[in-house]
Amino acid sequence: MDQRVVDFISALRARGVRISLAESIDAMRCVEVAGIADKSFFRSALRASLVKEPRDLPTFDEMFPRYFGVEMPPPLQQPGGGMSPEDREKLAQMLEQMLASMTPEQLRRLFEAMMTGQGMSNSQMRQFLNEHTSAMQMTTGFQPWATRRAMRELQFDRLEQLLQELLDRLREAGVSEEALQQMAEAARENREALAQQIGQEVGNGLLQHDAEERRRRPAEDLQDRAFDELAHQDVDDMRTVINRLAAQLRTRIALRQKRASKGILDAKSTIRANLRYAGVPLDVRHRRKHLKPRITVICDVSGSMRAVTGFMLMLVYALQDQISRTRPFVYYRTIADVQADFQQLRPEEAIRVVPERVKGGPWQTSLGACLATFTRDHLDAIDRRTTVIFLGDGDDHLSPPNPRDFELIKRRSHRVVWFNPEPPYRWGREDNHMHIYGPLCDAVHHVSNLRQLVAAVDGLFG
Repeated sequence: MDQRVVDFISALRARGVRISLAESIDAMRCVEVAGIADKSFFRSALRASLVKEPRDLPTFDEMFPRYFGVEMPPPLQQPGGGMSPEDREKLAQMLEQMLASMTPEQLRRLFEAMMTGQGMSNSQMRQFLNEHTSAMQMTTGFQPWATRRAMRELQFDRLEQLLQELLDRLREAGVSEEALQQMAEAARENREALAQQIGQEVGNGLLQHDAEERRRRPAEDLQDRAFDELAHQDVDDMRTVINRLAAQLRTRIALRQKRASKGILDAKSTIRANLRYAGVPLDVRHRRKHLKPRITVICDVSGSMRAVTGFMLMLVYALQDQISRTRPFVYYRTIADVQADFQQLRPEEAIRVVPERVKGGPWQTSLGACLATFTRDHLDAIDRRTTVIFLGDGDDHLSPPNPRDFELIKRRSHRVVWFNPEPPYRWGREDNHMHIYGPLCDAVHHVSNLRQLVAAVDGLFG
């Protein structure tokens, strides 16, 4: 059981749940105290010791049945326990003769375990399956299918045939039918217990391979993979990478702020302050700098942009301790302020619901109209300290370009930057208006992958 708990913790870590060594030790102690007799109490003890954040509860609930949902196989019993000493001796002799000539080795070991009640521990069964089957080397697969493959390679179905052969030999030796029936019943119960143990270990092997694969998968691979090439199963891994990169960014930004804590030299103020010293700069003045920016994010949530928008908002909200204020907006055919969603929900949950706040359908992006709505209804979200980030491909299928309102946003803000995942060669073609909005921005960044997105966000704190 200890090994299964360790494997369970490794699988949770692979899925992005943060579990320290101390918490792993606490979990083992909880198992020792709670025991495994009461499954509900056992589950509660593990969850209390391993899960710190509500967002990790669904992952725990998903993984727990995979490791502890199936009842443990019953212990093997010794067939022939009710036989007379003479019959037990006959059984031992017949069994020894059959085992001596039996091949292959894996079938001999299974038959011996079935007929003697001397089974294998979970670790021994895992080693046995590793040596004699290919199912434990599979990196992906459906557990029942992998189990059937292991059974086939072990020739598990021959156990019944061998049992019948043993029964026939004992019957010829004069063992009573009642004793043979009791022995056969116990042997078949042992066979079912072995089958259940094999199925569990094959399933654990698949889960372990999956956890190891997730750990081995280099973060750099996901950082450099284009957003539009990400598969559905990569999204959870991307969230883990984003959290790790955000932690690195926070450290870098905090160090940068510490170095610049005095601000930059203010030459005019220094000269004025030192007029009384005939211009000798004895009293040096520095210009204080607002290191924590205010950010207003205006994100395109059309179908082609939704994944990028989710990663961007996750990254920004992971840096909240370095940002003075964040106001998020999403647009498609209409535009909406979604700050309330991020105040009431965790960012991961808010990202799933914010696209529902705006209207839109295939080829219905209306950036020009959304800019007009923003300047009419939401201009209070911008002041002279605000950096406005547009995240979008620049496409506009329903309205003409609106540089007038875009310039109004720029005049009111500290600066305007645009993050665009589309390749630059596409800017300005067909319904794309980046050739109009791009020159009006203080900076335009091509962010086709996570590495470029992180670098662009890092530049905001320069």
